[in-house]
Amino acid sequence: MAQFELILPKMGESVAEATITNWLKNIGDVIDAEESIVEVATDKVDSEVPSPVSGTLIKILVDVNGVAEVGSPIAIIEVEGEGSGSSAAPVPEVTPEPAVAAAEIEEQVAAAAATVSATEPSGPIAKNSNGRFYSPLVRSMAKEEGIGQSELDQIPGSGKEGRVTKKDIIAYLDGGRSNAAPAAVSQTTPVRPAETAAAPAQPTSVSTTKTSAPAIKIGAGDEIIEMDRMRKLIADHMVNSVQTSPHVTSFVEADMTKVVLWRNRMKGEFQKKHGEKITFTPIIMEAIVKAIQDFPMINVSIDGNNIIKHGAINVGMAAALPSGNLIVPVVKNADQLSLLGITKAVNDLANRARNNQLKPDEISGGTYTLTNVGTFGNVMGTPIINQPQVAIMAAGAIVKKPAVVETPEGDVIAVQHKMFLSHSYDHRVVDGALGGMFVKRVAEYLESWDLNREI
Repeated sequence: MAQFELILPKMGESVAEATITNWLKNIGDVIDAEESIVEVATDKVDSEVPSPVSGTLIKILVDVNGVAEVGSPIAIIEVEGEGSGSSAAPVPEVTPEPAVAAAEIEEQVAAAAATVSATEPSGPIAKNSNGRFYSPLVRSMAKEEGIGQSELDQIPGSGKEGRVTKKDIIAYLDGGRSNAAPAAVSQTTPVRPAETAAAPAQPTSVSTTKTSAPAIKIGAGDEIIEMDRMRKLIADHMVNSVQTSPHVTSFVEADMTKVVLWRNRMKGEFQKKHGEKITFTPIIMEAIVKAIQDFPMINVSIDGNNIIKHGAINVGMAAALPSGNLIVPVVKNADQLSLLGITKAVNDLANRARNNQLKPDEISGGTYTLTNVGTFGNVMGTPIINQPQVAIMAAGAIVKKPAVVETPEGDVIAVQHKMFLSHSYDHRVVDGALGGMFVKRVAEYLESWDLNREI
C-alpha cells in the first residue's frame, strides 16, 4: 500500500493559508476520488477540498481550527500501490462556491479598502469567543461591515456547533441588524426627520474621499435603504477608478446597417444550427478584439511608473444582475475565438451571471471591458474604467436615422441603423490620438461587415 499526502490547494490570488473548519471524513473512512474530505475557510471564501485519489484516510495532520499553508500536507490517504510520498497527480485547484463572486470583486478593489480602517470597531475579532469558533472569512466580513466582537457573539449561527457562517452574516446584514448595537462602519444611528437639522448625516466607508459628505435632509416619506455588501464594493471600485485615472471619453457614431441586415438574416438559422442566440454584443466584441490587435497599447495596465502590455486579450462584459448590482465576467483569450466561440462564451457567462453561478476566475483577469448600455435603450454613455485596465467602451442603442449615403450615382438620403460608441480611457497612458483612433477603428470594422459572411 502507498501513502498519499493530501495537499492544501491554491484557493485564489493572495490567499496563503486556510483554517480547517470541519473534517468531513474520519480516520479509517474510505474515500472516493473527487469526494470532498475537508471544509476550509480563508479570509475570502469557505470551500470544500476534494481528494484527488481513492483510498482510506489514515492520518489527519491539521486538526479543526488549525491553520495550514497553501501547498502543505493536511492529511495522509492510503492508496493501493507501492511507495509513499506526496501527490502522484496534480491537486486540482479548489473552486470556491459561486456565491462568493462579491468576495472576489473585493480583491479587485483592495486599494479602496483603506477607508475601512477609519471606521473599524474597537478591538480585533477573536478566533474563539464565548465557546464559538469564527472562521477567517467570517472575521473578515465582520471587520468590513463594522461588526464588533460583542455584536458578532449575538448573531445566531447555523453552522456546526452553532458556528456563524457567511450566510448568517449576510442574513443578519439584510435583516437590518436590528437586534444588536449600531454598525461601527457608519458610526451613526438611524435619523428621524425631526433630528436631521441638528444631526447631519456622516459619510460611510463607501466614500474613499477625505471630504465630508453634505448633510442630507430626510423627509417624512423617505426610506433609508442600507447598501448591500456587493453594492458597497462596487461603489468603492467606481470611486477608486475615478480618483486613480484621469478619464477622457471619445465618441464615434457607427453605421450598423450591414450588421443589422446580416443578423436579421442569420439569427434564425444560427439558433437552429448552434442552439444559441446571436446578439450584437459578440459582434461588437469581435470588432474590439481586432482593433486591439491593431492598437495593442490599449490592452495595457499601469503598475507605478511601469506600463504592463498584456499578451492575452481578455475582454470583460459588464452584466446587470437581477439584484440591480453589476458584475463583469471575462471572455478569456478572445482573440483566439471565432465569432461562434465568442457568442457561446458571451451567452454562457451572461446566463450564469444572472443565476449567480460564476466562478471567481471568470470575473478576474480582464484587460479591456465592453458595456452595452444600448440594452437599456440608452443611446450613449460615459463608462468608468474597470481598474486596473486603462480603457472601456460603451455601445449605445441601435436606432434608425436618416443619413447621407454615398452611391456611384451621387449622395442620397436613406434610413440607416446608427449606434454611438463611447470610449473612456486613462489619459495617463492613452492620449486623445490613440483613444480616438481606436474607437474609430472599431466602428470601421463594424461598418465594413461582410453581408455574405457564414458562421
